[in-house]
Amino acid sequence: MTHKQNNQNKDWRPATNLVRGGLARSAFHETSEALYMTSGYIYDTAQEAEAAFSNDIKRYIYSRYANPTLTMLEKRLCLLEGAQACATTASGMAAVFAALVCQLKAGDYVVASRALFGSCLYIITDILPRLGVETRLVEATDLAQWKAALGRKTTCVFLETPTNPTLEIVDLAAVCRLAKAAGARVIVDNVFSTPLLQRPLEFGADIVVYSMTKHIDGQGRSLGGAILSDAAFIDEFVTPFLRHTGPSLSPFNAWICLKGLETLDIRVEKHCKNALAVAEFLERQPGLERVLYPGLPSHPQHELAMRQMSGASNMLSFDLSGGKAAAFQFLNALQIIDISNNLGDTKSLITHPQTTTHQRLSEQERRDLGIGGGLVRLSVGLEDPLDLQDDIAQALAAAR
Repeated sequence: MTHKQNNQNKDWRPATNLVRGGLARSAFHETSEALYMTSGYIYDTAQEAEAAFSNDIKRYIYSRYANPTLTMLEKRLCLLEGAQACATTASGMAAVFAALVCQLKAGDYVVASRALFGSCLYIITDILPRLGVETRLVEATDLAQWKAALGRKTTCVFLETPTNPTLEIVDLAAVCRLAKAAGARVIVDNVFSTPLLQRPLEFGADIVVYSMTKHIDGQGRSLGGAILSDAAFIDEFVTPFLRHTGPSLSPFNAWICLKGLETLDIRVEKHCKNALAVAEFLERQPGLERVLYPGLPSHPQHELAMRQMSGASNMLSFDLSGGKAAAFQFLNALQIIDISNNLGDTKSLITHPQTTTHQRLSEQERRDLGIGGGLVRLSVGLEDPLDLQDDIAQALAAAR
């Protein structure tokens, strides 16, 4: 009997690839993807081991280098992203760090948007300069600043869009054109959008990174990261770096993320629908200075967001008029929505960026990013949106 090996069919639509892409069944013909919990692999002969380590034959050597469960996940992500190659890591931050450091050396020049997740900003402004890399920050939405910063030879550009936590939208096509003229590779942290809502490679980006901890797992169970690019970049830069530094993804976590991908399109569609309903509700509430959601016509870059993304994501932020005190009263009064710095979960999660994800920034840096005491960031989950609205309404009343 023959069994279909549904490895890589580029003609399949995303929903099919999310369920079947990269599937490699073992001799047992299992329905669900196999979980290969092994650290190493055996060889029939010493000659085979020698050939494997000499790269004369292609096979699994050690799970720090590669593992069949990880391979299935990486192939599925490639199909979803439209990338040639993928390397997975133990966390999203491991993916960000590896994507940068694997290609940088002392004397190189990096340009990044100022609006970044706190740990990403730490890498750009603290770690890279200590390694002799010159870095420059620009306002994410200001193309004039991007043009000025990219007026010299540049090794790479790093950005996220929508930005965390104020949901600014970077014009990917424009920034990528400027970066290419400066000789730079463009790295995009696409975690808020997921590969279903935005595909940066189509706008000229070279590398896309994800925290699979977020929407790809989507249920608060597993850490994981991914780097997607062309095969040459992964083979020449990423694979050797990961192989010799060891931020490898656990096969179990890879299996969790594989299973998470099977429902990603259904979840993301519901996430976006719920987020829009909550954002529209928030715009009608008193006591809020602003509501930031790319899917709202009131968002300053709504048109760009809708041109660049197929959906506005499940992430939104809003400012309470009473500053930190009001924000804390609001957070503490919530009965359904959980206080957590994670995002992309089936459960709605909310955080106070000033005192959590962006706490280490100076007051001036937070002010420049629009992160004040009243700002809260909400990751809208899969609950009934009416229940979420009721919860928010009673918490806003308590804060007033």
